[in-house]
Amino acid sequence: MKKVTLSGFTFIKNGEKLGYPYLEAILSILPICDEVIVVVGKSEDDTKAHILNLNNPKIKIIDTVWDENLRKNGEILAQQTNIGLEKITSDWAIYIQGDEVLHEKDYETILFEINKNHDNSKVEGLLFNYKHFYGSYQLLGNSLRWYRKEIRVVRNKINIKSYKDAQGFRRNNQKLCVKPINAEIFHYGWCRNPQKQKAKQIDFNKLYHDDNWMNQHPEIANDFDYHSFDSLIPFTETHPKVMEKIIHESNFIFQFDPQKVKIPLKERFKIWYEKWTGHRLWEYKNYKII
Repeated sequence: MKKVTLSGFTFIKNGEKLGYPYLEAILSILPICDEVIVVVGKSEDDTKAHILNLNNPKIKIIDTVWDENLRKNGEILAQQTNIGLEKITSDWAIYIQGDEVLHEKDYETILFEINKNHDNSKVEGLLFNYKHFYGSYQLLGNSLRWYRKEIRVVRNKINIKSYKDAQGFRRNNQKLCVKPINAEIFHYGWCRNPQKQKAKQIDFNKLYHDDNWMNQHPEIANDFDYHSFDSLIPFTETHPKVMEKIIHESNFIFQFDPQKVKIPLKERFKIWYEKWTGHRLWEYKNYKII
């Protein structure tokens, strides 16, 4: 029986400058992949050097220069994702973004599900659960603004492409047919120190808006305030091992006061409904569960 193969792919630019745990993201998928494609945009820091220093033969770097003409609606993010996706050689591919990390507890489940569904051509991808950290490595965002699930494993060579600003995937512009699996993505995009978070916000907004819009919104350059949260809950489980050093060296303390949480009545009803039914009202789903 032919071995089912798995490639990893990701993209990154200015990972050091903007405080992305991009090395940890790469390291978190390496153990289960036959190769990992890393699309590295021309950066203002030593991001590429740090990736080279990982010195792993599975890692294949593709150098790119980001196209300023794609500075609208985050299109460049999907374009960079697709560069990596087009280079993979395996049967399946696992996608990880620069602020996402896979937990080692889920390796066995992911590989099992890929092998289980390999011969079922109706399954085009696998759907992962998400944990979104906010302000601290000990706090999770649990309001309705956080997406609960997303596709992170896709079948190769069936014309799947990254969709819009690279949050999900589509095939021939149609939603993918996916299987939900019991595996999680740890999303650390909202627990940098405030200075790096501000730099990231400025950089991120440039991917969606032109210079005229940026000039009309000078508040984007203000210090980032983590206190503009809505609802958070304590995180009591374990982090991926690759994150231990970053978490240990973190010197930013976010003081969370649950008494300051103010959730509108409509949102409280939707939260209550989801709690008792397991169904989220009006949830955006860029996939079809089969």
